[in-house]
Amino acid sequence: MDPVFTPEAVEEARVLFARPTEFLLGAAAVEQLPAPDLPEVCFAGRSNVGKSSLINALVGQKKLARASNEPGRTRELNLFLLDERMRLVDLPGYGWAQAGKKVTAKFQNLGRAYLRGRPNLKRVYLLIDSRHGLKSVDNEALDALDLAAVSYQIVLTKADKLRSDAAVEAVRVATVKAVAKRPAAFPRIAVTSAETGYGIPELRAEIAQAAFQ
Repeated sequence: MDPVFTPEAVEEARVLFARPTEFLLGAAAVEQLPAPDLPEVCFAGRSNVGKSSLINALVGQKKLARASNEPGRTRELNLFLLDERMRLVDLPGYGWAQAGKKVTAKFQNLGRAYLRGRPNLKRVYLLIDSRHGLKSVDNEALDALDLAAVSYQIVLTKADKLRSDAAVEAVRVATVKAVAKRPAAFPRIAVTSAETGYGIPELRAEIAQAAFQ
């Protein structure tokens, strides 16, 4: 694939994400969110898809977003303030089995309320484990995103776990086809590895462009 972003754009995004980033708050209800006075991007995905690891890789910190081996541990909207210019929002993971149906519905509804009612939300990044591709529970999330009519982009995570570049490309192409007819889906698929840093510079540039242009 040809590069989408110029070296200058990638470098500008690197400098942005190297600026101070801090945990702002965890909101259990949309009423607890700060005023919509800064651009926000949010990260969604199945539990343990690698949201915390990706956020940490983007900002170059190891422990900013806390990962957990317990599925569904993130049950609030966790907000991080980047350079006092934008916010990164970690949505509760979906698809876990250990929480009861009422608990699951509560946190899924929290995510939906955020998506529907946040005018400063610039884009949703839906994380998909590249080893597994889109699952039925991901299609439910895609339906919710289309219904909310917010721009979203698929991010394939853990690309380093696949055996070859050809395998990575096959998953990317299959994902492109799967979301091609979805009205709110951004056409580019980001491919990343938080462990190796693959695709992280380009994703930073994607986020900067979505937030500020």
